[in-house]
Amino acid sequence: MDWLETLVVVVHVVIAVALVGLVLIQQGKGADAGAAFGGGASQTVFGSQGSGSFLTRFTTLLAIVFFVTSFSLAVFAKQRAELAGEAGIPVVEESAATAPADSAAGNGKASSSETGGGESGLPELE
Repeated sequence: MDWLETLVVVVHVVIAVALVGLVLIQQGKGADAGAAFGGGASQTVFGSQGSGSFLTRFTTLLAIVFFVTSFSLAVFAKQRAELAGEAGIPVVEESAATAPADSAAGNGKASSSETGGGESGLPELE
């Protein structure tokens, strides 16, 4: 399963770089006005029609693949989080015992955790 996740990450990064490149290559809407008056449109690689159709479709395809890999990576992260939860990693939860300890400390009495009588969930230092 790890090799599949690595493959998805590599494809995701390659697609992201390709998307950035394709967006930078494409001309904006303002560039069409110059081409309409003979701005060298006949010398383009994609013909006089321009590169809009091909690059737009290819960018759309890459964007779809990018979203699919993003969703896949989210699923992998969720599975890893579930495995970490099953591995016995402790979860911090608030207990109702903190309220009486706060009121005892307010009365001038030391709580059991301040005197060392209570157990701590923290590991001991060596």
